[in-house]
Amino acid sequence: MIDIPAWISPYDNHSPFPDVELALKEPDGLLAVGGNLSPERLLTAYHQGVFPWYSADQPILWWSPNPRLVLFPEKLKIARSLRKTLRKYPFTITFDHAFQQVIHACSQSRSNQDGTWLTPEMMNAYCQLHRLGFAHSIEAWQNQQLVGGLYGVVLGKIFFGESMFSRVTDASKTAFVYLVTQLREWQFQLIDCQVKTEHLIRFGAEQIPRSELTNYIKAAGGLTPQSSPWSFTINPVW
Repeated sequence: MIDIPAWISPYDNHSPFPDVELALKEPDGLLAVGGNLSPERLLTAYHQGVFPWYSADQPILWWSPNPRLVLFPEKLKIARSLRKTLRKYPFTITFDHAFQQVIHACSQSRSNQDGTWLTPEMMNAYCQLHRLGFAHSIEAWQNQQLVGGLYGVVLGKIFFGESMFSRVTDASKTAFVYLVTQLREWQFQLIDCQVKTEHLIRFGAEQIPRSELTNYIKAAGGLTPQSSPWSFTINPVW
């Protein structure tokens, strides 16, 4: 018998997802199909450790991999070569100055890759979460041009990283380091990196059991958004 993921009604924004322990092992962590990308549905997903990831020619696919790649802010590692770049301060780093531009650039950076990418429907959904205070962008600027950045969803003291892009060497890496440093100052518990990549492991990310992630979400993932755009409270010296 072939296991199939659960079907989520597109007309019910509030129904819970199946228990994440029912997620299929192959493909890794596929839990459900269908639903919609309303703010209510997305917040329900993230609060259960679930995220959407699918191609334009597919229905909405919902995933909850096990194990889960996360970065604890206090465990951030900065490579020597990147630290040299940071000490030159080649970029101006901002929060929430260009969310729509960042997510559009992230979609372009993935358009030539096989598999999944940001569809217009997904971009609109995350822009709506941004307007509601649940999603934030980090931008890297050079000569007043947007050259790198990333965005993610925030629940309480947990940052769920979604995508990043870079048009100049080390731009997105610099934005990421500034983000993690600020989140550490704000006493965030962890950054959810979703799936394993060597790029993030070099920053100190590690795999933990999915059950451990869901425990963190229950403890630190309150649904109260920040009422205003983020701004830096740190002035790091590298």
